[in-house]
Amino acid sequence: MNEVKVAILGASGYTGAELVRLLARHSGFRIQAMTGDRKAGQPMASVFPHLAGLDLPDLVAIGDVDFGAVDAVFCCLPHGTTQEVIAGLPPHVRTVDLSADFRLTSLDSYATWYGHPHKAPELQTEAVYGLTELKRAAIKGARLVANPGCYPTSVQLPLVPLIKAGLIETGDIVIDAKSGTSGAGRSAKEANLYCEVTEGIHAYGVASHRHAPEIEQELAEAAGHPVLVSFTPHLMPMSRGMLSTINVRLAKGAKAADLRAEWTKVYGAEFFVRVMGEGGVPQTRHVRGSNFCVMGVFDDRLPGRAIVLSVIDNLVKGASGQALQNMNLMFGLPETQGLDQQPLFP
Repeated sequence: MNEVKVAILGASGYTGAELVRLLARHSGFRIQAMTGDRKAGQPMASVFPHLAGLDLPDLVAIGDVDFGAVDAVFCCLPHGTTQEVIAGLPPHVRTVDLSADFRLTSLDSYATWYGHPHKAPELQTEAVYGLTELKRAAIKGARLVANPGCYPTSVQLPLVPLIKAGLIETGDIVIDAKSGTSGAGRSAKEANLYCEVTEGIHAYGVASHRHAPEIEQELAEAAGHPVLVSFTPHLMPMSRGMLSTINVRLAKGAKAADLRAEWTKVYGAEFFVRVMGEGGVPQTRHVRGSNFCVMGVFDDRLPGRAIVLSVIDNLVKGASGQALQNMNLMFGLPETQGLDQQPLFP
């Protein structure tokens, strides 16, 4: 196929920069335009010096992009800002949106959790939720894909197969998740200053994090009935990485080995999902800089319970990597193209 011309909206943020890094190794996509309204007119190398040496267009304002000259858009804009932008794109443009603007299928739920009515309800009905390994068939033919959140990705990949197989109870799921600070974005915020986050750990969005309804929406689809979870995210003093520790109640007679066997059956042929053997403890360093999700499971000391562990790089599998994986699917390219690098260690 011909080279796909791509625009990255919001390229001056962390997810936009990560997309540029990944696309530098991709022979099927060419970056035609990049936006960063506050950085408009600047070369990418001055905003992100680690990307110097690449043949890239300068950053421009969104209004200066000729969308008629692009085939695909990665939208890396903040939540609440993408609906009207995507609604104004030409019909031929295929889009992966990395914000939360199209993830929730219920418009009422979106308004409740994000504080304003949805501004493109007609597009919401068209959007496909893009958890690649579990939504592959729908993603291939989509024009608009809502890229999942980082926490939901780390939670759903292990839990959805177990729920579908009836191996765990859906009424008692407790999620303790921890993320690197890049998940909060690049904008200047007092809570993200070095002195505020280093040498400490803290919970945030306690009982109110916006990823909770996204997690519950997809787990409910797997279960065939409403699911509520206890979800508490924590901020870790590291740049990138995500660990979700999930405590579950097992179905009668089930053991951790049964959960591991189900994952192996479902994900055995998947390139980006790795299941650790008995006793294996996933660590964020096992996935740093890569598009992999690594999972493990242990029988709890409490009878009838198990502890599920899942790690991803929040900027790759949790954002830009999965977005590229989805766009590869949408254009009939190998899912691994631009994403087959191994994790960076140490």
